[in-house]
Amino acid sequence: MRTLFLLLAFVLTGELAAQTLQNKNYSTTGYIKPDGTIQDKNYRTVGYIKPDGRIQNAQYSTIGYIKPNGTIQNSQYATVGYVKPNGTVQDKNYATLGYVKPDGTVQNKQYATIGYAKGIDVYWAAVAFFFFDF
Repeated sequence: MRTLFLLLAFVLTGELAAQTLQNKNYSTTGYIKPDGTIQDKNYRTVGYIKPDGRIQNAQYSTIGYIKPNGTIQNSQYATVGYVKPNGTVQDKNYATLGYVKPDGTVQNKQYATIGYAKGIDVYWAAVAFFFFDF
């Protein structure tokens, strides 16, 4: 599930530069452009995040959703997890998977750092690191 770690994060508004996704060693694994385009480390488009919460792969097929209340769903609308406002990430049974800290540090449930998503919304960073795979 961490493969999406390379792929997803929150769409930033405005004219900001793409946000960088990094692994625990600070190596760049991907980018998120202001228009919601998700790119891998080689700048190839791998997906999209839409303003209505749809998450799409590079072929524009919907692979999941994030709801305003933090519920994460797959393409069939089945709940796969939850993201709490404080950055705690849980699976569909409410077991803690990890944490997204306010500074963009992403940790597993043992508090070990697994990556960085600085400047990326907590909900979308959680989706990127813990739930979806293109």
